[in-house]
Order: sequence, then structure tokens, then C-alpha cells
Amino acid sequence: MLLVFSVRIVKSRYYRNKLQMVSKTVAAAAIAGAAFVSYCVYFDRKRRSDPDFRKNLMERRRKAREMKQNANATTLPDLRDPAQVQKFFLEEVQKGEELLSEGKFEEGVEHLTNAVAVCGQPQQLLQVLQQTLPPHVFSMLIEKLPTITQRFSPPKTEEKKEPTTQATIADVDELE
Repeated sequence: MLLVFSVRIVKSRYYRNKLQMVSKTVAAAAIAGAAFVSYCVYFDRKRRSDPDFRKNLMERRRKAREMKQNANATTLPDLRDPAQVQKFFLEEVQKGEELLSEGKFEEGVEHLTNAVAVCGQPQQLLQVLQQTLPPHVFSMLIEKLPTITQRFSPPKTEEKKEPTTQATIADVDELE
């Protein structure tokens, strides 16, 4: 019986020491975690109380918004220079084809519409596009044409009022 009792004492001391080591490790981890969270709260409060923080944040957001808008905007060529117009036309057709192949139909149609707007023979280009593009993409192109042609047309003067021609689906159907 004395042997059994002494074995139990040894085992209980072993487990007690093990438990104390685990407790110390857990306590150290908890203190380190609390210190890290406290530092994060301190740093965030210090950053937010900085007078330039909001100004810099607004400036970064404004720049990001402008960059996004400028990325979507197309710079128009000088319509009096045939070389620039031809270069612009080819670039827009290429961008449109790439975007359509990626499945980005809205952006692709935007670029193809720009190409149609500066094209010297838009009716022939529309015929080719009608034969090569899926019907829903071509209808998007036709719907977008009036808005793009207004953007590309020179500002109207009060002296001359010339009628503007705009392609419609009926016009394209007549060409077939």
C-alpha cells in the first residue's frame, strides 16, 4: 500500500508540474496577444487622430476615382489628320476585338463604336460587323452609335444646321 501511495504522489507531482508549465505558456501567450491587440488599437487611434489622415485619405480616393475615369475615357484624334484617324481606328478595332474575346461586351462595343464613328465608310464596316459579331453584341453596337457620333461630331454653329445621319438597324438591314 505504501508503494501504491508513493506512486500516486509521484504521478500527481508530475502532472502538477506539467500543468504549471502549460499554465505558464498559456499565460505568456495571452499576455503577448493582449499586448499586440493593445498596440494595434494604440496605432490605429494615433493614425486616425492625425490631422492629415483624412485629407490624405480623401486625396488618395479622389486620385483613384480620377484614374478609373481616365482609364475608361478615350482620347480623340485630330479628325483633320488622316494618319491619326487611321491609327485611332485600327487601335479601337483591335481593343474592341480583344475585349469581346475576353467576354467584356460593353467595353468591346464601346471601342468598336468609336471605330465606326471615325470610319470613312461606316456602312461597309457595319455590314462586316453584322456578319462577324453575335446578334446581341451587334444590337448593343447599333444602340450605342447615336451617343458616340454626338461625341465625335464637331460643335454645331448657329450659321449652318446640317442634318446629321445616324445609322439604325433598318439602314443596316437595307444594305443586305
